[in-house]
Amino acid sequence: MESRQIDAAVADKPVFLIRVCGHMGVANSKALHLAGITKETKVDSGAIGLDTTTGKPNGILRENALDLVWRAIPKPSLKELQETCMLACKKAVEAGLTGVHWLVGSAKEIHVIQKLYSQGKLPLRVYLGIPVDFLDELTNLGLLTGFGNNMVKIGFVKILADGSFGAHTAALKKPYFDKPKTKGIMLYTQKRLNKFILKAHKAGLQLAVHAIGDHTIDTVLNTYEKALKKHPRENHRHRIEHCSLLDVKLIKRMKQLGLIASVQPHFIVSDFWIVDRLGKDRARWVHPFKTLINEGLIVVSGSDCPVEPINPLLGIWAAVARKDSAEEKLTVEEALKTYTSKAAYASFDENNKGTIEAGKFADLTVLSKDICKIPPDMIKRTKAEMTIVDGQIVYARTQ
Repeated sequence: MESRQIDAAVADKPVFLIRVCGHMGVANSKALHLAGITKETKVDSGAIGLDTTTGKPNGILRENALDLVWRAIPKPSLKELQETCMLACKKAVEAGLTGVHWLVGSAKEIHVIQKLYSQGKLPLRVYLGIPVDFLDELTNLGLLTGFGNNMVKIGFVKILADGSFGAHTAALKKPYFDKPKTKGIMLYTQKRLNKFILKAHKAGLQLAVHAIGDHTIDTVLNTYEKALKKHPRENHRHRIEHCSLLDVKLIKRMKQLGLIASVQPHFIVSDFWIVDRLGKDRARWVHPFKTLINEGLIVVSGSDCPVEPINPLLGIWAAVARKDSAEEKLTVEEALKTYTSKAAYASFDENNKGTIEAGKFADLTVLSKDICKIPPDMIKRTKAEMTIVDGQIVYARTQ
């Protein structure tokens, strides 16, 4: 779809449609005008599609080019943001979640989360993911990972290093199988990535770097290696988010560096076209969860919501019942640990939560079925009956 097709239906109002992955979108002519996008507009680490006949923008935008339109959209009021955050929390506890790793988009959003907590309206624990845009503020204030309390605390610094397979923007070592003229887009040069990662690492902050393509993962590993060599630091628990396309060498390097593999099992379902994108040989090494675990890495699972459904049971089902790669299937117990005890480790909370033991937080989820005793395809039909946080019932399903 291009802007002219949207214009045919809606020309007098700005329209901006985003692909589900968030790495590609299309804007109509009105939105392009408000964003100031013309055929002369240049953007680093992004792409503005041009009409092959007129040379004018065709509305298709990738990666950093999307920001030009986002900046033209009016920001929500504090009240609207609070209502949105409360709704997000409601959806999370309804799915059985007692805590989330929450990637914020603004300082205002952090303010709202803290306000909800102070008002007694925050129903689950929040481990904050802070965009690298705020790295200077964090380091200038001397704030470390773990600053806060048992309900809201600073977690990781998030860096988006490449795009997605769906948008053909995840950076690959070799061209896309179905689009051989592109290898994707790296959003940072090696030099800039080195600067950000070293600064956060030295400051005592945990890092979580979005890296989907094998070229990006290789680049990120180089950067982590340099940072750890310059400033050795034990128990850093740095993460690679998604780490989708791997190989044996990359996995071994991740292990040597003590990195956490933060994965999203439901991608297996939504990336059903992965063989078309990458070819059969590379597709074998997309989401190799079993190999990661067998090689001794800490593997933690999440949803990447709103890209994927927030329901962790759908992620467990995807990891256990996968049809694309029998050798990379997880057992129910293995998958469950990635959402519980391993996830607690990823937020430095293994002594407080993740397992049911005396002395740990009373954070519990009651399910409608015992997922360890039912066929894999029944897992996705299982419901959260009750969610308990710190001994308090924050959600109970009504019949």
